[in-house]
Amino acid sequence: MVFQIGIGPNNRKSVYFDATVADGVACFSVYNHMFIPAHFGDPQAEYDALMTGVAMWDVAAQRQVEIAGPDAARLIQYLTTRDMRGAKVGQGRYVPICDHAGRLINDPVLLKLGDGRFWLSIADSDIELWASAIAAERGFDVEVHEPDVSPLAIQGPKAERVVADLFGDWVTELRYFGFRQTELRGIPLVLARSGWSKQGGFELYLQDGTRGAELWQMVKAAGTPYGIRPGAPNDLERIESGLVSYGADGRLQVNPCNPFEIGLGALVDFDKPEDFVGREALLRLRREGAARRRVSYVIEGAPIQGFEHGLPVLTGQGAPAGVLSEAVYSQRFGANIGVGMISTGIEETGESLYVEMAEGRRRVEPRAGFGAG
Repeated sequence: MVFQIGIGPNNRKSVYFDATVADGVACFSVYNHMFIPAHFGDPQAEYDALMTGVAMWDVAAQRQVEIAGPDAARLIQYLTTRDMRGAKVGQGRYVPICDHAGRLINDPVLLKLGDGRFWLSIADSDIELWASAIAAERGFDVEVHEPDVSPLAIQGPKAERVVADLFGDWVTELRYFGFRQTELRGIPLVLARSGWSKQGGFELYLQDGTRGAELWQMVKAAGTPYGIRPGAPNDLERIESGLVSYGADGRLQVNPCNPFEIGLGALVDFDKPEDFVGREALLRLRREGAARRRVSYVIEGAPIQGFEHGLPVLTGQGAPAGVLSEAVYSQRFGANIGVGMISTGIEETGESLYVEMAEGRRRVEPRAGFGAG
């Protein structure tokens, strides 16, 4: 059965949309109210390009929230669980954001562009609305808005060669999450060593949406000698590599989680002098101990062909024991693998655990992680 996704006014097109259509995008998803390519018709070839060559991804749906003004640093300190007093211009940070109950509502990368100017490069939730409301309630002198910025990712072991050909050898000196304001043939952008994979790469934060198609073609041409191909953030690689995915692993509306459960507890800085959203709730959660923790899973049986929504993980008696958030078949591991949550202490009981899938019950075994980089 073939399904289509409607293109309508409720969701925006990327500045790279027409270029991705011309290059054969076969499936879209929706992220931050925008269409984002899911694959270009050959997910295995796209995975291979990411693992052994180079891939280019339209990730413009990874929207930016700009916070600027005299109180910008104060608002950042209050929004995020991390102490950002030592943040430097040109170096990004991974910064969990929680609500007042200590529940994770986003896990963006923060880019400090100046002493009073920051970008939050967000996952899939409306942080512009959240930050605007917090700023108004606290009386901070800041402007919160979405700038004209559209990221394009270049990922894979050959990504550095492509980017060096485009910008020069100085790109090899960028640290992880390091970034620099630059341009490419007059196109203004921020170049960062970052991206949602463990295979290495860069993100080009385009700052002129009228030149999206032009930038796409430049990257494509520079990558042609290295076999570049279009693709999309890869679920298989992210599960193999253990990357957290806000929304898939946990979302406020479905399977809400806190930083301690999802493995981000080390990024909650209780020692910073300023208050932050969720501090008291997170202190209580730390004292009580996490009721669940994020784990990898191995799922028995034939290769899983598709997985759309999370499934409860059950004991043999049918009691809830956790959740399997996402699962895929991995040729690298020769097994079905997934990620999810497990109730604290359930592994020590030695009970067998199961999920009920469309084709019947399958046994699942929790693991600490796969660690494939």
